[in-house]
Amino acid sequence: MELREALLQDSPAIAALWQACGLTRPWNDPLADIALALGNATSTILLAHDGETLIGTVMAGFEGHRGWIYYLATLPDRRGEGIAAQLLETAQDWLAQLGCPKVELMVREGNEAAGLYEHLGWDKQPVAVYARWLRKDV
Repeated sequence: MELREALLQDSPAIAALWQACGLTRPWNDPLADIALALGNATSTILLAHDGETLIGTVMAGFEGHRGWIYYLATLPDRRGEGIAAQLLETAQDWLAQLGCPKVELMVREGNEAAGLYEHLGWDKQPVAVYARWLRKDV
């Protein structure tokens, strides 16, 4: 398995993986999310490849207070091989290099992967997340 940072030309493959993993939503354009992440110096998308095949992704970003992880995805038929754990570790290392003191991630209700995070030593936080759209075209 090879890990590397994504390039904009990887966008179609990344979006296809996210769709295969059920991570996309009608109100979030995955190609726009990828472009925003890759266009910001304090965010990235890390890719896991097996040869030419994209087998996993993770998006990491740091806004100055906390690091955030999104779009952790592993090809469904490759789950259980440690790919997600390696991507999470690499994302944490990337964030630590930016001086990030703590990293958090959000998991949608019903996501089967929630148990993975606890297994890897992540603590569920007693917080609620509120949202508001800033873009009027959504």
